[in-house]
Amino acid sequence: MALACGGGRLGCVPAPRLRLRLPARALSSGDVQGECGNGFLVTHRRNFLLAGGSLILHQSCVHHQEAIAVSQTLLAGRVPGLSLPDENGIRTYRRPDEKSGGHGVGWSPMIPYSFRVPQNWQEVPVSIADLGGTEIDLRFASSEEGSIAVVVAPVRRFSDTIDDNAKIEEIGPPEKVIDAFGPEVTGKNIEGSVKDMEVKQYDGRTYYQYELEPHVLITATAAGNRLYLMSVNASGLQWRKHARELRSIQDSFRVG
Repeated sequence: MALACGGGRLGCVPAPRLRLRLPARALSSGDVQGECGNGFLVTHRRNFLLAGGSLILHQSCVHHQEAIAVSQTLLAGRVPGLSLPDENGIRTYRRPDEKSGGHGVGWSPMIPYSFRVPQNWQEVPVSIADLGGTEIDLRFASSEEGSIAVVVAPVRRFSDTIDDNAKIEEIGPPEKVIDAFGPEVTGKNIEGSVKDMEVKQYDGRTYYQYELEPHVLITATAAGNRLYLMSVNASGLQWRKHARELRSIQDSFRVG
């Protein structure tokens, strides 16, 4: 396979094969420069004339960064949504508008959600066989700190009378929401495991926040015709070392 290169320095990423058949005069004229592995040559000009020879061009090379961006968007249907780290090493994830998913025909566009994570956290593939099934929209993980799952579910699971501009208060009080989704997120009966519940307001939207034993943090809100629920999970060791960071992730979850 040929390699695509770009920029002043020679960087290479996999790309469709570029095949050139050039006369010797062209090779020595400076029109063709650099080598991109496996004997394939890369032009520094998009178009050039070659006297006495023929050019077979299947696809032109692309710039290094463009090739990386394209390859990322094709990985398991995921579209990258992480920002660069800030001065404290924290990155913001915002659900990309281009990301596939949702609940089929008839649903309004998904309102983006966001949260902040340390730079060592990364998105991981979601399977329909996962706990939570097709309503799991996103997973993140850090081997040192824990894991995140975001569930996006139709509010009609709770009531047929809620309109397309739902508020979580219309779905019910904090106790009703956690009773409905706690077992789905944790995979077990949550009776007696809810350690704390809070109701918070950010930018006019209400969020329910929970702490469950052992070491599960959940934030839930509603927007459009969907309920958004993020869970942050950790082992005992991860919790002892990183409880403050995990609570910061929970507090950072926003929709809209």
